[in-house]
Amino acid sequence: MLEETIYRVLIGGAFVSAFAVLSDLLKPKSFAGLFSAAPSVALASLGLALVAEGKSYAAIEARSMTAGAIAFVVYASCIRWVMLRYKLPALQVALMAVPLWLAAALGLWFAFLK
Repeated sequence: MLEETIYRVLIGGAFVSAFAVLSDLLKPKSFAGLFSAAPSVALASLGLALVAEGKSYAAIEARSMTAGAIAFVVYASCIRWVMLRYKLPALQVALMAVPLWLAAALGLWFAFLK
């Protein structure tokens, strides 16, 4: 258990650092947080799942991450459209759209992952 935690910290830190360097090279700088967090944590998690649980478990994890990303794109696109069209506050729109994200994520889960 302790050994796995140490691996998680080291692998996660290495991926976060690599993606932070990559994001520093890209423009605009607003992408820095996005590129240093989400992809690096996903890759580290997949790597650990592959080593600890095997290929089939890692494949399920990868499909789950893909479904979550698709659901997030649906959620973010809806928020963007509503905010531009109706000029509502971001927090209000984001909270109102959470059920949409949940429906998209569960729908993809039932359709492709179950």
